[in-house]
Amino acid sequence: MTFPAFPPRIALILFMLLLGVAPVARAQKYRTAAGVRLGAGNYGLTVQQKVFEKTTLEGLGLVGSREVSATLLAERHFGILGPSLNYYLGAGGHVGTHKDDGAFGGIDAIVGLEYKLPITRLVLSADFKPSVEFGSSDWARFPTAISVRYILIKEKKTGFLNNLFGGDNDRKKKKNKQKSDTRRGLFDF
Repeated sequence: MTFPAFPPRIALILFMLLLGVAPVARAQKYRTAAGVRLGAGNYGLTVQQKVFEKTTLEGLGLVGSREVSATLLAERHFGILGPSLNYYLGAGGHVGTHKDDGAFGGIDAIVGLEYKLPITRLVLSADFKPSVEFGSSDWARFPTAISVRYILIKEKKTGFLNNLFGGDNDRKKKKNKQKSDTRRGLFDF
C-alpha cells in the first residue's frame, strides 16, 4: 500500500499548523537580556524584556552606513524540545533618519530562532525581519541578522525539582523565626 505524496507547499502548511496546535513548552529561561545585533549593512544593540509568560518586548537600536533607527517589537516565544531552544514570531514598528531621505518610519514583522547556551548567560538568535517603509526611497526591506545577548535577569525557578532543595518551606521558616525573635518591651506580655 502506498500513500500519496504531498506537494511541498501542503506539507509546509500542515507542519506549521501542527506547530500551532502542539502543546507549547515553556519558552524562555530569562526575564531580561541585552546584547549586540549584527546584520548585513547595519549593527546595533538589542534589549529583550519578558512582559508575559511567553511574550517579550524587544528594543533595537541600529546604525547603518547612512541611517540610524530604533525599533520596538512584541514577540511571542514557542518552545522547541525544552526551554533552551525556541522560535518566535512578532510584529512592531520603527522610526529613523536617513542621510538622503530624512525621517522615515515603518512596520515590521519578525520570525526567529533562539538558543540559550547551557551553563552560561548567553543567548544566540537568528532572525528574519521584513519591514514596510514610509517616507523612504526603499518601500520594503528583508533583512536577516544574528544577535548575541547576555542574560541580565534570570527567570525564577519553580517546579518540583527546583523546590526539592529549598523553596517556599525555607522562606516560611525564616519568617517564623524572625517573628519569634522580636524583643518584648517593659509593658508587653
